[in-house]
Amino acid sequence: MTICSALPVLSLLETRVLAVLAEKQYTVPDTYPLTLNTLVTGCNQRTSRDPIMNASQVEIQIAIDNLKHMSLVIESSGGRAARFAHNLKPVLQIPIQSAALMTTLMLRGPQTAGELRINSERLHKFADISSVESFLAELAERTAGALVMELPRQPGSRENRWMHLLSGTSGIEEYKMMMTQTADPVIAIDEIAVLKADMARLSSEVSALRKIIAKLCTELDITIDD
Repeated sequence: MTICSALPVLSLLETRVLAVLAEKQYTVPDTYPLTLNTLVTGCNQRTSRDPIMNASQVEIQIAIDNLKHMSLVIESSGGRAARFAHNLKPVLQIPIQSAALMTTLMLRGPQTAGELRINSERLHKFADISSVESFLAELAERTAGALVMELPRQPGSRENRWMHLLSGTSGIEEYKMMMTQTADPVIAIDEIAVLKADMARLSSEVSALRKIIAKLCTELDITIDD
């Protein structure tokens, strides 16, 4: 597999900035292109993001400048604040369906075809999983270089996950290590403590109920065999 060599390897923050711009074009079209403040909020969003970031305005501005040099981001100066738009589809020469998948992978990390279909719905509605798989295959087999790759199946999983390659292949070794780990479930120590606490609480409630029942039986002159 030949990875796309048209662009340098992007940092995680650069891919986040690019993906947020691509996402917000569809989810909040009235405020697109985005101001720097809005872009900072989108990059540090706590939902629909993996990993969750806490990037500063300065860090995001540096990422924007780098993306502008690669023609992936375009700056406009309308109004009182500069605004930024993505240029993902023309630079990578991919259709809207593939751009939606790339955006979702950059925002949420590796995902299965089924997860991608659900998570990219606001950007593009795929008819079925087969359609998603077809576009993923095209992205993986591009003559200009692969933009995605299929990862080894994790223990206990029924589907393989896909990852984008704009940030290189740094995630591949992590998945290979996971493949060698046992799939047997392990109960953490804190989980055991929670179970013990629940058992103690239930035991206390049962004892209290027994006392109430015994009192009622005495008052009503009812005998209950043990």
